[in-house]
Amino acid sequence: MPHAHQSSLASAARDVAPLAAAHAATAEERRRLHPAVAEALIAAGFPHHFAPDLPGRSPGTFTGLLEAVAVLGEECASAAWVASVTASAGRMTAHLPAEGRAAVWEKGAGTVVVAGLMPAGTAQRVPGGWRVRGEWAYVSGVDFADWTLVAARTEEAGRTAVRVLAVPRADHAVVDSWFVIGMRGTGSHTVVLDDVVVPDERSVPLEVVLRGEASEGSAPCHRVPLKAGNGLTLAAPLLGAARGALRRWRELTGAKLAAPGGAISGGPDPGPYEQVLARAEGELDAVELLLGRAARVVDRGGVTAVETARNARDCALAAERLAAVVDGLLRTAGTRGQAEAEALQRHWRDVNCGAGHSGLQWAPAASAYARLVGAPGR
Repeated sequence: MPHAHQSSLASAARDVAPLAAAHAATAEERRRLHPAVAEALIAAGFPHHFAPDLPGRSPGTFTGLLEAVAVLGEECASAAWVASVTASAGRMTAHLPAEGRAAVWEKGAGTVVVAGLMPAGTAQRVPGGWRVRGEWAYVSGVDFADWTLVAARTEEAGRTAVRVLAVPRADHAVVDSWFVIGMRGTGSHTVVLDDVVVPDERSVPLEVVLRGEASEGSAPCHRVPLKAGNGLTLAAPLLGAARGALRRWRELTGAKLAAPGGAISGGPDPGPYEQVLARAEGELDAVELLLGRAARVVDRGGVTAVETARNARDCALAAERLAAVVDGLLRTAGTRGQAEAEALQRHWRDVNCGAGHSGLQWAPAASAYARLVGAPGR
């Protein structure tokens, strides 16, 4: 049952979180998750949260994923990011033909799927399939993946199109290319394909994925436009990381909050630290409400074009507000908060890096929403 699975995923996330915290520094240094953390994420159920056609279980919900990923993000945003994006990539496999889905999930719930959906390669028609070549950067979690979904440009029916193709780990190389200031532990390296033939049953037009078209009888989560749910999977780790930053800020500034003029005294002249605390908690509550509504919309199904655009708008707005929150926390934490080994500055780097993702940019999301609601008859 979805609700039982939703609850169990959050519970499993609470069990994994201390392990992710213990290995967060190692993940940063090695620029990939510790194998024990990756195995724990798989055992918890993140990569197959939305998986189609797994015997004995129903796909989970976006609401359940949001809660569980945020729990992880409080301790390690990189682990939360990999957990979230592998769940998202697993959901996209529902759009493959039945034979392709069966091939991807042949080994069952232990399968890990990752994705590089920028059309950075080309696919040429050959008998029975597609000959694919190209390089796809920023494929998070690829070190632990069994399959990678890549998007490639094709020529079909006299026009340029894009297809999504499922490629097993044995068929592609991974180039160590992830050198960034935040989300260091996500291992978002580059996937390289050189003349790999992918059969038709393991490919689908990108527009099918974007529209959320799945086979009849599929779960509601498989019939969701990509832009209605994709921002949730990107913003959820940032919500957790911002919560972790606030918790650590309180630990660092506890003495200042308790001092005269800084404590939560209820007096006529509230101190600066209690103002920072109140504003940060209020902003995080507001973001949680925004993301919670977006999750409920996609879980309900039947998502409209306006709801899709609103979800994308809300997720971009959430990322913007979360970055502002951690900026304020770092500025007011004192020099201790900026120490290299300090969790607060790691959370700050992770949130700002994640908020820079192309799927969380405010300008295009705002424009797309405004064009819809501003149109005549809306």
